[in-house]
Amino acid sequence: MSADFPVKHNEPQSRFEVLHDEGTSVLDYEQTGGQLVLVHTGVPPPLQGQGIASSLAKAAVEYARSQGIKIVPQCPFVAAYVERHPEYVDLVDAKRPAHLA
Repeated sequence: MSADFPVKHNEPQSRFEVLHDEGTSVLDYEQTGGQLVLVHTGVPPPLQGQGIASSLAKAAVEYARSQGIKIVPQCPFVAAYVERHPEYVDLVDAKRPAHLA
């Protein structure tokens, strides 16, 4: 099941969030220069499988697009999300590809 969940951009904590009674789901990032390094996605177990992580990833890449910056998807989930959504491939920083060793 996949749905769009309301995502909040929590800039002071450098993360995107979905708040829910059963916990907070997050996508942590680091923003440096012209890059948004997407570090880690976390969804509490009771909320997994509902499309929350996809909503977080979409919010992050759309934010990067709106700011004119590149993404570095270090998080394996975000890297897979970008592979499944080729409309975002142009945002990946070619100097630091999605599959980092």
